Amino acid sequence: MKRALPVLVLSVAGLIPVWRYAPSHDTGPAPAPAQAAPASTPPASSSGGTTTTVVAGSLVDTEKGPVRVEVTFDGDEIASVRMLRQPDHPQTTAAVPKLIEETLRAQSADIDTVSGATVTSDGYKESLQAALDAKG
Repeated sequence: MKRALPVLVLSVAGLIPVWRYAPSHDTGPAPAPAQAAPASTPPASSSGGTTTTVVAGSLVDTEKGPVRVEVTFDGDEIASVRMLRQPDHPQTTAAVPKLIEETLRAQSADIDTVSGATVTSDGYKESLQAALDAKG
């Protein structure tokens, strides 16, 4: 009888992790994601004589979630960048403004990775480069 109580307590303690276990939705290596072709809008002429073009980069699946950017060009210059899809993660939320600011400063996809958001930064740069390539 003296052993029954410790055995019962240890059995319950051993089962608690099993009860609390939440399986991952990731089932291992997935097949290569099909990337959508970059979408672009036809050039629109603005009043200044320059052409404004909006190009969406490819959808990049990262381990944190999908990333897709949209780039607005004013002539050949990157006028703005907007995230169409991004992972719902605190580091991503903090990194996006830095990535966009760096893109506008560099006028290319050759930008630094944001510390703490490496996966999102890499997906951002890949989608951005696809948009730049689609623009030509």
